Amino acid sequence: MDGPSSITPRLEDALMSGIALLPAGANVVLQLARVPVGRAVASSPVASGSLTRHPLKRTRTTLAFLVVALVGTDEERRRIRREIDRSHGPVRSRPGDEVAYSAFDPELQGWVAACLYQGARQAVALSGLEVGEVDDELYRIAERLGTTLQVPAGWWPADRAAFEDYWRGHLAECRFDEVTGPYLRSFVALEFLPLGLGRVLGPLHTLLVGHFLAPELRAGLGIPWDLRRARRADRLVTLVARGWRRLPRALRHAPLNLVLYDTRRRFAGGRPVV
Repeated sequence: MDGPSSITPRLEDALMSGIALLPAGANVVLQLARVPVGRAVASSPVASGSLTRHPLKRTRTTLAFLVVALVGTDEERRRIRREIDRSHGPVRSRPGDEVAYSAFDPELQGWVAACLYQGARQAVALSGLEVGEVDDELYRIAERLGTTLQVPAGWWPADRAAFEDYWRGHLAECRFDEVTGPYLRSFVALEFLPLGLGRVLGPLHTLLVGHFLAPELRAGLGIPWDLRRARRADRLVTLVARGWRRLPRALRHAPLNLVLYDTRRRFAGGRPVV
């Protein structure tokens, strides 16, 4: 197996911190705000990968993809891409559907990778590291988020200025329709969780999504927001981030290190990750 791809210790420390999970819900909404991406997920025939039907498995596989893409080896990225390719095969619109999509569309997968890069920047900031200190390196390795999906090498915008042009243009296209809107409102409220957990955890998740989501998308999804909620979210995120930074490294990294350990154990045993 190849050795690990180059990444400086301070950036790896930031990306592997469990605090990176705080903006995850908002990032899912952001990805699915491109209507074809949202339709592909909401209408996917692959029940085994459905977040609403198998939330624990989908969370595990998504995190496995992220840690392998960012800090794994070249061979690990090739292996998980092959599994993702198989899983994405049936995910495509049918003739006559009002919204055309395919999970193999490199432009749509490029949007997903761009959203994940923005999420990685948020994770770096939450870890306490100044984003500006590592943004060039982070941008360079973020291309892996696309090439570990179905995005060809060379698609990634040439530099951060080109990315900003891409980002502004495509963010303006984001919206929610009659399929993706209800799907994502249910996701934000965690209505799919069993045992009534959604009623317990949904308000907190909604607050975090609202905090990390762009205002226009927050409004488009109908997430209640005002100055009181904004201040409450700011206090909560600041408190959690400060507390997390004080933990020993082993504890800070424990959630994502567990994902990486499980993923490598599955690879070694010939078991599927996705």
